[in-house]
Order: sequence, then C-alpha cells, then structure tokens
Amino acid sequence: MQDRLQQAVQFAVDHESLWDRHVGGAWGVHVNDPPPWNTLLGPVHDRGPVSGAIAVDGRVLTSWGEPDRADLTFSVAKMYLALLAGVAHDRGLLPDVDEPVRVRVPNIGFDDEHNAPISWAHLLQQTSEWRGTYFGLSDQADHYRAVNFAAPPDGKKGELRPLQRPGTYWEYNDVRINQFSLALLHLFRQPLPEVFREAIMRPSGASENWQWVGYDNAWVEIDGRRMQSVPGGTHWGGGMSVSANDQLKVAQMLLDDGIANGQRVLSSEWIARMRMPCAIAPFYGYLVWLNTGRKVFPNVPESSYFGVGAGSSFTWVEPERRITVVVRWLNPAAANEFFGLVLDALDNLGR
Repeated sequence: MQDRLQQAVQFAVDHESLWDRHVGGAWGVHVNDPPPWNTLLGPVHDRGPVSGAIAVDGRVLTSWGEPDRADLTFSVAKMYLALLAGVAHDRGLLPDVDEPVRVRVPNIGFDDEHNAPISWAHLLQQTSEWRGTYFGLSDQADHYRAVNFAAPPDGKKGELRPLQRPGTYWEYNDVRINQFSLALLHLFRQPLPEVFREAIMRPSGASENWQWVGYDNAWVEIDGRRMQSVPGGTHWGGGMSVSANDQLKVAQMLLDDGIANGQRVLSSEWIARMRMPCAIAPFYGYLVWLNTGRKVFPNVPESSYFGVGAGSSFTWVEPERRITVVVRWLNPAAANEFFGLVLDALDNLGR
C-alpha cells in the first residue's frame, strides 16, 4: 500500500502547476481577464512546491512538499465562506437561506428591482445573477466565464451578458462571491477572519499560521469599527493563505459531520445542505463542487465533494471511504488521475 501511495504522491510532484512559482508572468487568474479587470487589487505572494497530505479516518498517512507552508488557496476560500454561512445559520443569524438578502442586510447592493429577490441560497449556489459593483469591480468582469466541469459559455469572457432572473442561471462569478462575503460581514458585524478563527479554525485544531485579507480598498465601517471585506478567492489578489495541514483539519471536521476534537463546530444539517446538488447545476452545492453522476472526477465515488482553487488547489472529502486529501499546486489536468491513484492505494490498504 505504501508503495502505491508514494507512487500517487510522486505523480502529483511530477505534475506540478504550470504557474510560475514567483508572482508575475504566468501566475494568477487576473492575467486572463480583459482590461480593465486584469490587475491585482490586493496583496499576493510567491507559491511553494506541490504539497499535500492524505488522511483516512483522521490518521495522516503521508504528507509531502511543504505542508506547513501558508500558501494562497484561491477559490477553496469559497468553501470557507459556505462554512461561515453555516456558522451564521447555526447561531440564528441566518435562519432561512431562501430569505432575500436585503431583509437582514439592507443598503449594501441588494435593494434595486433586479437584485431584491436574491436569496442567500442563490449566492451560495452561484445562481444569484447579482448586478452591481464590489469596490469598483463590476459583475461583468466574470460574465461568460469558462470553468472546468461546467458547460462552455456562449460568449467571450468580460462581455456584457443579458442577466436572467435570480435563481435561474448558474455562473461562476467571483465578483458576486465577493459581494456575498460583504453580506456575511454585515450579517456578523465582525471581520470574517475573526469569526473564522474562533468558530472554525481553533475548534478544528488548526494553527494560527494563516491569514485572510482583502483588496486594498475593500474597507467599510460597521458599528463605528473599520473592517476589511475579504474575497472568496485570490482572483484579484488578497484571499486566504493557509497550509495544507490546516486545510486537512477543516476537511476532517467536515468528514466528521461537523465535529472536531469532541465538540460541535457546524451542524450536520448545514453540511448536508452544502452537499445538496443545485437544481440547475447538479455538479455544485453550497460553494463546493459535487461529484454527481461522477461527472466532475470520474475516478472517485459520487459521494465525494471538493473545494477547488486555481493554481490548482484541491480539498477532497470522501465520506464513504473516510478519506480527506489536500493537494496544492497540482496541474488541474492531472487531478482526476491523481485522485484515482490515491483511491486505488487506499482501497488496497493492508493487502
């Protein structure tokens, strides 16, 4: 088994991301945006090598690269926003995900005729069709965006697209995700990194060696306190820098149905909601990728779900086999084969 597992790890190492290790050149998502959205708005830093960790039933079997290095995790931060929404739900701050956002957080961009029907569930499933600007970034920046696992768009990225009624169209749109983060900030009335630290990271046993930062201009004042709104990724800079080992602890909490170190972190009800397929995009739940019909990653079970970030970073939670895997800076074209190799190695455990 160990030989097979090391072969899987070596496969990951041999299929490193095509991104440069240093910021600049072939690095980042923003470089593929049309002007004026092809610039960084927040801090970024160089990346490490292919790194990761694999655990079964909470026991780490192997790790490689620099698993304690706090590295940018890009859109895996979307999954963390879904966890924060779960914290809000469990605390009674967000009792009904189908309630319009404007009811609890008015006057932040959800009040006009088009945006008024947008619910928290729409934002969590990326079906909101929210229209507006987030600290100068227009939702148009991600119109017609192409992503793996979804049908190709019928337009060119950044071209203005006719908007549909909220809840009727799925689009992977980072500006809308950032607007969702801003809504959560107003809901908690506390910086999201603080909430994440106290509600998720510390109970899960994570280190303090991580940071979640926003764009340079993304500041608001709430209750007389100046707070930074953080993005759900690093598309235009900022975002979550965290280690593979810390990510694995969060994944383990999810695998254990919301319990970590003997205490309840998230309700099992919320985790079940995260894993429920979106009606018009069954490959997506609440800001996590689902393997419905094994269409996203054919080599792993349908029960698997993922946090996926550009670059690429993956958090894989497989409930039936009790597996958690984090891999950073893997070429996304090699992800399905890597996961299959890991699964094969673990299925042959002890043989």
